[in-house]
Amino acid sequence: MGELAREINDKFGPKKRKSEEAKKRIGDEIADILFTLACLANSLGIDLEKEFKKMMKKYQKRDNSRYRKKKKF
Repeated sequence: MGELAREINDKFGPKKRKSEEAKKRIGDEIADILFTLACLANSLGIDLEKEFKKMMKKYQKRDNSRYRKKKKF
């Protein structure tokens, strides 16, 4: 998380890198976090796919109308 925070700070803070370099580095750090979380879930016997689907149902129900296009009259 710290490395991702540093990359985001570099991209959006006062000292910026080139856009493509920053995007690649941020992507690398996010991928590292996803891998670490998958390993943690596996070591704890957590079915990550089941938990993700459960979480998505919760957000879909809660945010059902939040992102729909508003009709113009």
